[in-house]
Amino acid sequence: MTADTVQIEVQQTTKSRLQEVDFNNLVFGRNISDHMFIAEYKAGQWQDLRIVPYGDLSLSPATAALHYGQAIFEGMKAYKNDAGEVLLFRAIDNWKRLNKSAERLCMPQIPEEIFMNGLTELLRLDAGWVPSQPGCSLYIRPYMFATDPYIGVKASDSYYFIIFTSPVGTYYAKPPRVKVETHFIRAAEGGVGATKCAGNYAGSLYPAKLAQQEGYDQLIWTDARDHAYIEESGTMNIMFMLDGKLLTPHVSETTLDGITRKSIVAIAEHWGIPVEERRISVAEIIDALKAGKLEAAFGAGTAVVISPFATIAYEGVDYALPEIKEDSFVSKVKTYLTDLRTGKEQDIFGWMLKV
Repeated sequence: MTADTVQIEVQQTTKSRLQEVDFNNLVFGRNISDHMFIAEYKAGQWQDLRIVPYGDLSLSPATAALHYGQAIFEGMKAYKNDAGEVLLFRAIDNWKRLNKSAERLCMPQIPEEIFMNGLTELLRLDAGWVPSQPGCSLYIRPYMFATDPYIGVKASDSYYFIIFTSPVGTYYAKPPRVKVETHFIRAAEGGVGATKCAGNYAGSLYPAKLAQQEGYDQLIWTDARDHAYIEESGTMNIMFMLDGKLLTPHVSETTLDGITRKSIVAIAEHWGIPVEERRISVAEIIDALKAGKLEAAFGAGTAVVISPFATIAYEGVDYALPEIKEDSFVSKVKTYLTDLRTGKEQDIFGWMLKV
């Protein structure tokens, strides 16, 4: 694939906002880079591919996505190596997952050449926005939404696909306290839990707000039928270290196929650490906590990367988790992923792409 596979019109900003950013004090999602990539789906094809200065959109009050929720997105990151080159982590996997979400919501597929060329051209133009500070990266938000100015429950005939970026630091300042949710649900079988659609996140806000009022940072979601099995945590996949094994709920139609999650699984298997991807009961984890056998519990995702939990709460009881040691799997895999993404570790998996 070459840069001239698709024709992209580029309109460069006349006034960069880069000098306004304090890269030593980045707040997640607050600063947006200078440009964005836009493609429009009309008359059955993607057209009008362009990179323009980041700015507001002009939309009809009847825009379909605002009424019927046809909106999907991805989250990914770019990094800089010591030579100042920009590196992308597993971008093709994000493209594939976006199209999986699109299929479930009756939205058009994004061709690989449009996704990848739009992304790489945008990153080349805004390469100065990629942080080089330790623990920092450029968060990338590709998303698609329905744009028909029409009130009626049907799949839209027109769509916007947009990519913009944001330099970010650490998502959680300290290990989060999480609570096992036993009333509200994130997803049910036959639903859209395996997609990154906007409605999944909107529906999680109220239960998370209630947990935060109780002093917790996020929730551990359980199955919709019995609340007996662990599925995800907040906006992250969830993983456990127990008896020297890495445990994580298997990917299903109610859980997201997390790219960070499957990267950790691949690394663990490469290192010879036993991995079990299966249904994990709440009772199994609580029993391990009570017995002091749970070595670690952590969230895994693009935004947080790896975030060990400080506390798991269940039925009114807080169970403290041990501090993560430097020689633990959690510490080692987090360091390994960081070094891999910043070019300090050899890419034996073929996950990195130099922009």
